[in-house]
Formats: sequence, structure tokens, C-alpha cells
Amino acid sequence: MENLLKRKLRIGIAACQFGSKVRYNGKGIDLTQCLGRDRGQFIWTPVCPEIMSGMGVPRASIKLSGGNGFDFWEGKATIKNKDGENKAEMVRKGALACLETLERANIDAYIFMEGSPSCGVYRTSLKNQRLGNPPGVFGALLLNKDIFLISSIDLQSPIRWWDWKRRLVAFTWVKEQEITSKEALKEIWDKIKYVLYELHEEETIKVKNKLHEILKEETPIYDEFENIKKEILILLRKPAELENIKQHLWKNYVDFKKKEGIEVDNILEPHILRNMTHVAEELLGVEKEAKKANLFFRSSPINYKPDR
Repeated sequence: MENLLKRKLRIGIAACQFGSKVRYNGKGIDLTQCLGRDRGQFIWTPVCPEIMSGMGVPRASIKLSGGNGFDFWEGKATIKNKDGENKAEMVRKGALACLETLERANIDAYIFMEGSPSCGVYRTSLKNQRLGNPPGVFGALLLNKDIFLISSIDLQSPIRWWDWKRRLVAFTWVKEQEITSKEALKEIWDKIKYVLYELHEEETIKVKNKLHEILKEETPIYDEFENIKKEILILLRKPAELENIKQHLWKNYVDFKKKEGIEVDNILEPHILRNMTHVAEELLGVEKEAKKANLFFRSSPINYKPDR
């Protein structure tokens, strides 16, 4: 079982974050430019539920009324524009059209714009510190489909993007594994467990205990393998604390250097002060060495080498 993902990942993205000037006020920004060379390592599918609704550009801004996006799909909330016009049916059709597009594209993840009443996941308002009524209409659909979700604002942070990318690669790799034996399950666990401990130690210990019980069974049930797999995937969705990334970098680099005999320049101990952009550069330096010979680096256990 090779710790390698070679196919190019497919990412859906809010069109207004991919450079399309489709926001209600005719604005848009291409945040994928922040990714540098990484931008070319993915296949992109930009969508906009408000455009697909037929409302056009420019248009009156909209907001959820009477509940959140989940309530909207249950008929308990609606969408109105600032002029008081009901746009629920148009937005419903636009959101479903975008979801169908993403499903045809077979996306591995979706990058959403936070603060939008349509695309927002954790907030549906950009005014002051108000959260609005999250999730938005389209955001609720994405959550119900268990799609790997990334906030577009994190594309501007080298360390947060590094964290999203390594988890997405690991998430996709685990998702695509066929687990037909205890040995296969243990092999997956041994490759992924270090990232899981870094992300959420308490939850990971719970999963580890369940895994050990399964490994003791003489005739484990296939469904038990799938349940462990699902719990691993849930943990991989959640961002790491930045301080945890820095602490584990040193520990995992020491392990890498000891096992592989490879030293990487400018890897600093945790107590040395530096900004998180420098930490991201350190991590990328070790990743680069690991990818050359498909070696195992615990912070980023699955090497992503997409075919061109």
C-alpha cells in the first residue's frame, strides 16, 4: 500500500473566488493566484448558485429570512433581496444546478466563500462580526453531501493552505482505499495516525481504541472497517491548530532524519521564534525531500505527485 496519490485532484470553487466578477456588485477576486505553482496541481470547477439562479450582475443583495440554509430546504426559511422580493425559487434552482455540476465533475473538495447567504458555511453575513444564519442555502447542500470543504480565505495563508492540502490529499487517499482485511486497516492507520494525533488527540485515541478491539477479533465484520474509515475521514476534515503544526514539525522532522538519513536546511526547533510563513517553508522543504523518493514524512504522510 503505497503512500502516494498520483491522480490530479478536482476542486470545485466559488466562481467569485476564481476571478469571475459575479458577485452582486460585479466584483470578484482570484484567490487561487495565492497558491503559486500549486494552482496547476488541481482541476478547477468554478460555480455560482446566484448566477445560475438567473439573477444576473449587478443584482440586489440577498439574505436568508426565517432560518438558515437547512431550514430553507425544509421550507421553513426563505430568501429575499434587499428590495423585499422573494427569490427563494430562483436560488433553489441555482443551488441545485451548481450541485449537479459539481457531481458531474466528480469533485474531491469545494472552496467556498464565507459570509455569503448562498455559499457561506459558518457565517452568512459579512457585516461587522455578525454570523448571520449559517449555513447558507448552497452551503447546506454541500454539508449534507459530506463534501470536503475549504474556506477561500485560507488560500491567502501559506500555512493554512499547507494544512488544507495535506489533509485533503490524505482524506482522498483514505477514501479511495478498499479495506478488506485487518492488515489493510492497520496499514492505513499506521500511515495516517500521526496527522490525526496532531489534529485531535482525544478523538484519535478513541478511534485507536476501537481499532485495537477490531484487530483482536478473529472474524471482524466488514462494516467495522468502514466505520473506522469514516471516523478517520471526519477527523481529517478539521483544521489543525497552528501551534500544533509547529510542535509536531520538529518531532516529525527528527524522525524523518533518523530513519532516512536526510537533513533539510533551516528546520528550526519549536522554541525558536518565527512567523508561520517560515514554518510553512520548513514543512515544504521536508515534503520536497520526501517526494523525491516517495519517503514517509509523518506531518504529510501521503505524497501528492499528480500526473501532468
